[in-house]
Amino acid sequence: MEQTKLEVTGMSCGGCEANVTETLEALSGVSSATANHENDEVRVEHDEATDVGSIRDAVENAGYEVVA
Repeated sequence: MEQTKLEVTGMSCGGCEANVTETLEALSGVSSATANHENDEVRVEHDEATDVGSIRDAVENAGYEVVA
């Protein structure tokens, strides 16, 4: 299992956190995701084969911006 940490802007509440978490946990290879709007942070546990680009794309397609 690998862990990826992303800086994500645009989350402003618990609903945003839930949206990002649900979006990421629906991806193949992702075992868990945690979003924190106060820190602009998302942590994702995933298989080694999971492309980090697909994680970034999923966050951006949900309406948020991945900064780093």
